[in-house]
Amino acid sequence: MSPKNPQDPQKGKPMEDVQAAEEAKESAQAKAVEDKQAAEAQPEAKPKRSRAKKPAADTAAEATGAARPKAGDERSEAGEGAAAAKQPRARKAPAAKAADAEPTAESVEAEASEAAAKSKPEPKSKPEPKAKREPKTPAREPKAPARETTRRRAGRGGRRTAEPAVLVRAQAKYVRTSARKARLVCDHIRGKDVAQARAILAFTPRGAAKAWSKLLESAVANAENNHELVGEELRIHSVVADEGPTLKRFRPRAMGRATRIRKRTSHLTITLTPKES
Repeated sequence: MSPKNPQDPQKGKPMEDVQAAEEAKESAQAKAVEDKQAAEAQPEAKPKRSRAKKPAADTAAEATGAARPKAGDERSEAGEGAAAAKQPRARKAPAAKAADAEPTAESVEAEASEAAAKSKPEPKSKPEPKAKREPKTPAREPKAPARETTRRRAGRGGRRTAEPAVLVRAQAKYVRTSARKARLVCDHIRGKDVAQARAILAFTPRGAAKAWSKLLESAVANAENNHELVGEELRIHSVVADEGPTLKRFRPRAMGRATRIRKRTSHLTITLTPKES
């Protein structure tokens, strides 16, 4: 036979009552632990300070309405004054722009008038009549007077040198001497007057000097007969020795050979001019 309500063998109580008591005990312990933890977590409340009685001077000041400065306020004012002295002076704020200022009635009217003037189309001005172009007639320039001096190009640079008005020229062609040998003589008499040139040619020990001396006398004769000039008052303006045709000849040599012989010629030219020019 199984008993319906088993009993505790030690105390003689039913098992259900024992279990309920144990559960209640455990829940009470857990609640106590939670309360203790919550109490530890909360900060302790500060004890309230009791208000001290004000002295008689403070009560009199309150009655009259004059506030007595506290010690803490004095210190704070002193600290604020020192901090203000240390801080640099703040720069003045720039003046507000005219655009930020509130628009006045006058400015609104001026803007409205400007907008109306811009919106109106400008009256078209009549184009001015174009002036009739006169036909261009080439104006005849007066002829320049004939220059007494002529110009010619000299040298590779193309520079023009003024030449005297009177030039007397004499030329000898096919002179039987080479142009190179003739130039060695004419370089001595270039720019000299007639008397000096005669003396130089008379004492020059070269074969071409005789041909130059004859040509000089021919030029002096041309000046006296054709241009009515005095021969002693002339000077040599230019002397030129150009190459002429070359004569080819042959000379027999040994072993039946023949060698060429070149017989060169030259064209000599002298130009005279008065000393004054």
